Amino acid sequence: LSTAEAVRFAKEAKAAGASGFMVLPPYAYSSDYREMKGHVTSVLAATDLPCMLYNNPIAYKTDFLPPQVAEIVREHPNAQAIKESTADLRRITWLRTLMNDDFKILIGVDDLFVEATYAGAVGWIAGLVNAMPEESVRLYELARAGRKEEAFELYSWFLPLLRLDIGTKFVQKIKLAVEYAGWGSSSVRAPRYALEGEELAEVMRTIEEGFANRPNLKVGA
Repeated sequence: LSTAEAVRFAKEAKAAGASGFMVLPPYAYSSDYREMKGHVTSVLAATDLPCMLYNNPIAYKTDFLPPQVAEIVREHPNAQAIKESTADLRRITWLRTLMNDDFKILIGVDDLFVEATYAGAVGWIAGLVNAMPEESVRLYELARAGRKEEAFELYSWFLPLLRLDIGTKFVQKIKLAVEYAGWGSSSVRAPRYALEGEELAEVMRTIEEGFANRPNLKVGA
């Protein structure tokens, strides 16, 4: 996806009714900061809609350091949030020292949400929420409310499932959980292949055990 294409897509999406964007760095080219900044700020400058930056150096081989994020936000106020997926809690506190409270930090790693919340993240962009929405919302509510013991009890049960989101085959694994929950299909498109053999068996053991021990959530508790 070229910078020109990204700009065009942003303009077309706004015309079609989009209310905001998540802005990624170039993902077919491991750019340096000058190139990375040029790409994302071109998109930010092409729209007045609110935008969320997406930092995932494992996936995209480029890394927005907190001072770089702060620079981009100063120059483009419509950059209002970040999905931080480095799995480094220090990034959250570092960002908070550089930003005011209007800038929102969301965690993009499923099995880091509770810790990230206590560090200052205000939201969670999760994968397993597609299979277990009630438990995900409940965990969010408990963590945000500072009900640490209750949050940790639910988190302890949830963690093996949340870790399905980690690694290169997270899409296949999450879709297996979604299918098991009755919400959709585990089918994937090439170049991804369906899991098989012991790899599949191990994932299914995790899913089956998680569902078998699913907590009974008390509505409104």
